[in-house]
Amino acid sequence: MTSPPAPLSDVVTGQRSRLRNGLRTFGWAVALGIVLLLCLLPVWYLLSTSFMTRDQFFQRDIQWYPDPFTLENFRRAFRIVPLDRYAWNTLQIELLVVPATLVTASMVAYAFARLRWPGRDKLFIVLLATLMLPPQVTLIPLYVIFRNLGWIDTWIPLILPAFLGGNPFYIFLIRQFMKGIPAELSDAARLDGAGEFRVFWSIILPLCKPVLAAVAIFTFIATWNDFFNPLIYLQSESKKTFALGLSSFTSQYGTDVTALLAATTLGVLPPILLFAFALRYFVQGITFSGSKN
Repeated sequence: MTSPPAPLSDVVTGQRSRLRNGLRTFGWAVALGIVLLLCLLPVWYLLSTSFMTRDQFFQRDIQWYPDPFTLENFRRAFRIVPLDRYAWNTLQIELLVVPATLVTASMVAYAFARLRWPGRDKLFIVLLATLMLPPQVTLIPLYVIFRNLGWIDTWIPLILPAFLGGNPFYIFLIRQFMKGIPAELSDAARLDGAGEFRVFWSIILPLCKPVLAAVAIFTFIATWNDFFNPLIYLQSESKKTFALGLSSFTSQYGTDVTALLAATTLGVLPPILLFAFALRYFVQGITFSGSKN
C-alpha cells in the first residue's frame, strides 16, 4: 500500500523552510566573501605596489595595479640589503628552532597529559599563568643572563628557548590533544614491555601529527617574523635575520618605500606557502585540541 500524499500545507511549509535556509546560507556566503575581500585587500596592495614604478606609487590617487609592470624594485632591494644572506640566516635558525620546539614541547605536554606525579595539576596552572606575562617582564633578566654568559651577538638567545619547551601555549595545545588519545593504547604498550619513552615516541607522538603540524606552523611564522629579539641580541650585520634586515631600508636620508615593499613581499611568501601546504593538518590540530578536556 502506498502512503497518502502529504498535506499541501506541509509541502508549502517545507519549501519555505528550504528557501529560508538557502537564503540564510547565501547571505552568510556573501558576508564571508566581503570579509575575505577586505582581508585580502592589503595583501593585494602590497603585491601590486611591489611591481610599480616610483612615479606611479607616489601619485596622489591610490593605484591598485602596476602600470607599467617592473621588477626594478626587487633588483634595487637586493642591491641595498643582502636579503639572501638574511633569509639564509633565518632559515638556519628555523632548522634548529622548529624541531627543538616540537620535541621538547611534546615531551613536556606528555608529562602533563599522560603521567601522574605529585603537583602536576598545580604546576600546569603555573605554566598557563606564564601566558599572561608580557615578554617585556622577562626581557631585562634574560638579557643580563645571556650577557653574563657571553652570548650577546650570537644566535643562541634566539635558539635556546626552543630546547627548553618553547612557548607555553604550544605545550598547552599538545597536551590538550594528547588527553584525547585513548589510554588503552598506552596501557597495551606497557603490558607488552614498552618503557615510558617508547610509549611516548612510538605510540603517542605518531598520533599527534595534526597538532605537531599546527605547532610547527606557529613556530615557523613566529620565528620568521620575530623582529624584537634579534634587535635586542644581534649586532653584527652578517648575523641579522630577515625581519631585522627590513629595517635597513630606513636611513637618515629617508626610506626607499618601493624597495621595502618588494622585500616585504618576498618576506611574506615563505609563511604563506607553508600555511597553504599544511593547512589541512593545521585545521585538524586546532580543532581536535580544542575539543579535548
